[in-house]
Amino acid sequence: MKKRFAAFTALVLAGAMFAGCSGGASKPQQQGAAEQPTAKKEGNGITIAVNANFVTLDPHNAADTLSISGYRTMYQGLLGFDQDMKVVPVLAESYEVSPDAKVYTFKLKENIKFHDGTPFNAEAVKVNLDRVKNKDNNLKMARSFAAVEKTEVVDAKTVKITLSQPYSAMLNKLAMLMIISPQALEKYGKDIGQHPVGTGPFKYKEWVQGDRMTIEKNADYWEKGLPKVDTITFKPVPENGSRVAMLKTGEADFVYPLPTEQVEQVNGKNGIVVDKTPSTIARYITMNMTKKPFDDVRVRQAINYAINKDAYIKVVKSGFAEKLDSTMSSKTQFYAKQTPYDGNVEKAKALLKEAGLENGFKAEIWGSSDSETVKGMQFVQQQLAAVGITLDVKPMEEGTLSNEINSAKTPQESKVQMWYVSWSPSSADADAATRPLFASEMYPPNGSNTAYYKNDKVDELIAKANKLSSADEQKAVYADIQAQIYKDAPWVFLAVDQIVSGKKNYLEGVKVYPDGSINVREAEIKK
Repeated sequence: MKKRFAAFTALVLAGAMFAGCSGGASKPQQQGAAEQPTAKKEGNGITIAVNANFVTLDPHNAADTLSISGYRTMYQGLLGFDQDMKVVPVLAESYEVSPDAKVYTFKLKENIKFHDGTPFNAEAVKVNLDRVKNKDNNLKMARSFAAVEKTEVVDAKTVKITLSQPYSAMLNKLAMLMIISPQALEKYGKDIGQHPVGTGPFKYKEWVQGDRMTIEKNADYWEKGLPKVDTITFKPVPENGSRVAMLKTGEADFVYPLPTEQVEQVNGKNGIVVDKTPSTIARYITMNMTKKPFDDVRVRQAINYAINKDAYIKVVKSGFAEKLDSTMSSKTQFYAKQTPYDGNVEKAKALLKEAGLENGFKAEIWGSSDSETVKGMQFVQQQLAAVGITLDVKPMEEGTLSNEINSAKTPQESKVQMWYVSWSPSSADADAATRPLFASEMYPPNGSNTAYYKNDKVDELIAKANKLSSADEQKAVYADIQAQIYKDAPWVFLAVDQIVSGKKNYLEGVKVYPDGSINVREAEIKK
């Protein structure tokens, strides 16, 4: 999701993630805890400092991993994900899939209530799926459930979902579908994003835009022993140094992302522990193929060659990343490695000359206003200057950026030229790493294809992959998809992040998942 973070992500099973990835993520590497005495903490509430603002708390209409992290503290689905991004039951007791892979029957757990006291049952599931499917609502999640033909209530604890055709990623998508209280939906309607009501361990307290979002303990939570903290406050702090300062002083108990350039300075000091986890977060720059000169593949390839990826990883990511050598991370299902566009200034210049742009051109690049993103855009600006491309760096607050990207109803209305962003497949399947970003039906505001990429062959292969039931056949199709897109170069392929977070050593149970989403379900303060 965007992961933006364009994308989650995720990220509570936070964000943006979940599902049957063919290769589990390794457990976080924790350092520094044994080198110092445990820091002290007063009270039973925690503060988490993040690098951007939430965009929405509507679980059916979020595209960034941070928003997913936020709403997953309060909402749950029939299914979810563990920290290895494997699908696990949550509100569902069990499920069965018909031999033709078109009918999914779920048995639901009983005696669960939403935060407003409304009973959770099969009717609630139907109400939510119907809401997502209703075209009048124009929800971002609708595309994930295009194959759903109908949802039926068999009885209070049994729901049946029928598809028009097999859809290989269906369980992963259902793990992303959070169930909202039907009563709250009726009461708040389109404003549900400011009034979240779920079944999760925490319930909504307040959201002061640009300052904080606070959740509090759900005393009636259905899983025994949880939650273990009374409140959690998320604080958007875009500036890297300010987040680190908050962690040092204890104003924040957990920080994500922790600036990579400060890892060695803070690890093991002031009661700080640094966690590092491999990720599914692909970091890239989209190039709007409907705008000149980005409609020329030679220009797009030239820009890829002009940027030294090794230097990018060293300078911008402080070594905490690896090259993005496909359209997705190597931790993502059906990943297929491509030959990277290694830095080659002379080749970049030759391609630009071939495209009639020997003297370069001017363009602008958009991105979030957090410190690392600005640093990344400035690095790209310097690299492209060496081949005659003058880049105007335009950082924006996350909500403003999202509005600018999604306000265009047609490609002709879009103003974005280049967008420095990231994406992590929050449903942990290859479809989520491909279709939202590269299918021509996914131009904003319907999806996140902000390169406005269109290749008829790729569209056909994406549709084909979704109908296949054989994992081997899917893998082969996705390999062809990745090869074609990498050749077409709608992105500048930069890197795959290594997730780096920091916490006080009295805090346990707060985890960043491989998609970049934050899970606080088991948060606990050790006294």
